[in-house]
Amino acid sequence: MSKNIVVAIDGYSSCGKSTLAKALAKKLHFIYVDSGAMYRAVALYFLRNNIDVTNHDQIDEALKNIHLNFHSRDYQTHITLNGEEVSDEIRLMPVSDKVSEVSAIREVRKEMVKQQQRMGHSKNIVMDGRDIGTTVFPDADIKIFMTADPKVRAERRYKEIKDKNPEITLEEVFENIAHRDYQDTTREESPLVRADDAIILDNTNLTPQQQLDFALERVKPLIV
Repeated sequence: MSKNIVVAIDGYSSCGKSTLAKALAKKLHFIYVDSGAMYRAVALYFLRNNIDVTNHDQIDEALKNIHLNFHSRDYQTHITLNGEEVSDEIRLMPVSDKVSEVSAIREVRKEMVKQQQRMGHSKNIVMDGRDIGTTVFPDADIKIFMTADPKVRAERRYKEIKDKNPEITLEEVFENIAHRDYQDTTREESPLVRADDAIILDNTNLTPQQQLDFALERVKPLIV
């Protein structure tokens, strides 16, 4: 390859973006960057430190003290917050309830975008999120926009987290997803929208392998 390849995967929450991105990165031997995990880690820090999301001084000071890193272990990508492994904790409901609010903050997005762009300038990457193809990498080599029926998304998310959240109900998960969709699509800072040149992938009735095959067919012609 004569240059770094960037694959941008955007879409609604619980559409399986990270499942596809991880599988695609592994198949292509690219680096997987989980942008959603970065925002979740920031939300976790804000929760732990009682950061007032309306206080810009507190936000600016907090961002100076948030250091995120990714590392691979057992073929899985893990994230650390100031050196602490938080891959499981950032998936719990308190963080899920907070992450859209935190990720809508201009200062937070600017800092995360800076970190994400640094990664893409030096490596072949697959990155998933809400604004990768529109804001972070508007010139990405290929853009995929994922969607699925909200009920199916809620059922998938419920199965994923019920063991770690035994008290959670399917109704609560559905409400959380609906709330996040509203926040993600209506926020002022980098709202969730499909880039004009993004390929739509509706995986309501697709298996993980089928959606991986869909993506590979479109990415492989770029690799020479």
